[in-house]
Amino acid sequence: MAKKPKQEEAPAGSPAWMATFSDLMNLLLCFFVLLFSMSSTDTEKFQEVIASIQSSFSIFSSGGTSIGEGQMISSGISQLEMFDDYFNSVHDGDDEQYEKEGATDTKNEGEQQEDGSASNEGEETSNGVSVEEAQEALEEAGATESESIAEEIESKLSEYGLQDQVEVDFNANYVMITINGALLFDSGKAVLTEDAIPIVDNLSKILSQYTNNIIEIEGHTDNVPMKSGTYENNDVLSMYRALYVAERIRQVTNLNPAYIKSAGRGEYVPIADNSTAEGRARNRRVEIKIYNSYSSNTDE
Repeated sequence: MAKKPKQEEAPAGSPAWMATFSDLMNLLLCFFVLLFSMSSTDTEKFQEVIASIQSSFSIFSSGGTSIGEGQMISSGISQLEMFDDYFNSVHDGDDEQYEKEGATDTKNEGEQQEDGSASNEGEETSNGVSVEEAQEALEEAGATESESIAEEIESKLSEYGLQDQVEVDFNANYVMITINGALLFDSGKAVLTEDAIPIVDNLSKILSQYTNNIIEIEGHTDNVPMKSGTYENNDVLSMYRALYVAERIRQVTNLNPAYIKSAGRGEYVPIADNSTAEGRARNRRVEIKIYNSYSSNTDE
């Protein structure tokens, strides 16, 4: 009688496919845990962390420097300061504490004012004087110098008989000589009249002693629209009037031409009411501003 074949016994332990399946389940679990942890992290800071890591490992075209103290600029990306502290805090789950410390450090570095500039309150210069006191001292010194220049100019105006034809004023930045436009130009014109040339020449003699000061000539008009076709509008007219005065001053003095500027302000800076003839006459003017040494930047 033939013997029945002996049935093979199953190998000990779990089937091989279960090991692979278990690994897959573990990987999926880790993946979803990672997603959950990312969802609870501050998005902005996490992006900065990623940008810093990518830049430091030269993933971008221009590469990057190491992550450490200081600021890293590479491929347009700024390094997240104290990256290692932040990374550890996120890993340990104390991100809230890091937020508080970071906010405190940022606040101490300097609060921003509404115009975007850093606040100077409480700051001191190297000699122990506060920034506010230094600014006040600078303004006071500028006003004192401007006043001295204004007195010199008024004295010279009397010598040339121009004291009744121009007005002199000053502030902490400059001394301003105001000339009525009717003394210099015909209506709607920008070329200096024959009677205006001696006035500008005498003013140029006074200005010639301020060789290291910026001198700016501004043209102003009233708000009556242009009727002649010579100039497009009041803006253009005021610009050309200032330019002709500036060119005359350059011609008759040895002042550095680069220190003489001209600008047309049009009708936008009135000093009187444009609804009256007297007000419009006052608004049609040329202003010559002599900046004091504290406000003249002649190094450029």
